Amino acid sequence: MDVKNLKDIDDKIGNAFKTNKEIAINQLEEIISKMPIEIKTLINDAFTLKRIPKEYLLSSILFAYSNAGGLAFSIKAMGYINYANLYFSIIGSRGDIKSPAMDLATFPLIKYDNEKYKEFKKNNAELEEIEKTDRKQLFLQDATIESAIYTHFKNKYSIGIFIDELYFIIEKMANKSSSEGTAWRTFFLQGNTNKHIDISRKTTESFRIEKSYPTLLGSIQNQFVPKLFADGNLESGLIDRILFTNKLTMNNQLSINDISTEVKENYSKSLINLLNYRTEIENTFEMDDLQIELDSSANKRLFHYSQELINRQNKVNDLSKEYISKMMINIHKITLLIHLILNSKRQTFQSKINVETIEIAILILEFYFINFKIVLDENINQKEKLPTTEDIIRLAIKNNATQKDVVAITGMNKSTISRKWNNELLQLAT
Repeated sequence: MDVKNLKDIDDKIGNAFKTNKEIAINQLEEIISKMPIEIKTLINDAFTLKRIPKEYLLSSILFAYSNAGGLAFSIKAMGYINYANLYFSIIGSRGDIKSPAMDLATFPLIKYDNEKYKEFKKNNAELEEIEKTDRKQLFLQDATIESAIYTHFKNKYSIGIFIDELYFIIEKMANKSSSEGTAWRTFFLQGNTNKHIDISRKTTESFRIEKSYPTLLGSIQNQFVPKLFADGNLESGLIDRILFTNKLTMNNQLSINDISTEVKENYSKSLINLLNYRTEIENTFEMDDLQIELDSSANKRLFHYSQELINRQNKVNDLSKEYISKMMINIHKITLLIHLILNSKRQTFQSKINVETIEIAILILEFYFINFKIVLDENINQKEKLPTTEDIIRLAIKNNATQKDVVAITGMNKSTISRKWNNELLQLAT
C-alpha cells in the first residue's frame, strides 16, 4: 500500500516484523470494531461462548448479507455498475467449527426459506401442475448444476450456493470429462459479473436469466486446498474471485452459557430488514434496482485505491497478480455490501456512500488479500500435498456421497474403491 501519512509509515514498519497471520488477525479485529453493534456483539459472543472463530463467522455474515441484498441494489462508480454478490471459502481442519459459523450467520435466512417452503407446499397441495406457483428460496445446499440454474431462473434476484464441503464441486470443475463441472465453473464465472445465462434444451423448457446473482459459501479442509488451484480452476480465473478465510483465532475455554436470545434477535432483525426491503423492490419493480451513489470524497478515495491496485499489480510476478486484478471489481462489490450492512438497522439504504464506508471496504478487501497470500504460502508455494484416496473416501462418507462419486473423482476402478470404502467403514465402526 502506498505511504500517505505518518500512520501509514508506522503501519508499514510494524507489519514488516509480523507474519501474514499476525497482520490478518490485526485486520480482523479492526474490521469487527467497525461493524454495527448487532454484528460485533454476535461475533464476539460466539467466539467467547461457542468457540466459533471470529474470521469464520465474519465471512459467513458477509455471505448472508450479500445473499439478502440480491439484485435489488447496485453501485455505479468509475463508469461501472456492480452488485454485491461474492464468493467465500472457509479453510480449516476437521473440528475447526466451520459449519457452526456458517449456520449461525445464515439462520434468519434459513428460517425464511423454511417458511416459504411451507407456504409453497400448502398453496400448491391441491392445484394442477400448470396452476402451481413457484417456490421462493434463497439457498441451495445440495443440487445439480441444472437444478441450481433453474432455481435461479425462478428466483431472479439471487441464489445462494451454500455448501458444507466444497471439495466435490471443485473436483467436478477440475475433471475435464465432467460436463457438470464445466457448467458449474461457467455458472460461477458468469455469475460473478452478473452476466446473462441462456439454457437451451431440446426436450425440456429453455430459459434465460437476464442478469445473474449467485453467491457462494463453502468450507474446505486444508489438505484439499491444492486441488483448488489444479486442473483449470486457476487458469479460468475462478480462484481469483474467491475470498478465502484461513483459521486465525482460537478459543480453548469452554463456557456453560449460550449466546443470548437478544443478541441473536438483534442480528436477525438487521438482516431481515435488508431482505424485506429487497423483497419490496423485487415485488414492485420487476428486475429494477436501487442504484446507490457515492459522495465526492468516497468517489475520490475509490479512484485512488483502484489506481494503487494497478500499481501493485505491475510490481508482482506471482499468483497474486491476477488476484489483485479481481480486487478492482471486488472493491466495488464490498463497498456496496458494507453500505447495506451499515444501513440495515434503520433501512437508510438510499443515503450516499461516504468515505468511511470505502475505508472499511478497503480494510476488508486487504484482509482477504492477506488470507490469499497465506493460502499461497501454506499450500501452493510449498510442495503440493494432494489428498490420498482414503482422505477422499472419508470425506465422501461424511457427506453422504456415493462410491460412484469417488470413482468419478479419482479415476480408480470400482472394485478398488469398494475395498477401500469398506475398510474405512470398518475403521469408523471400531
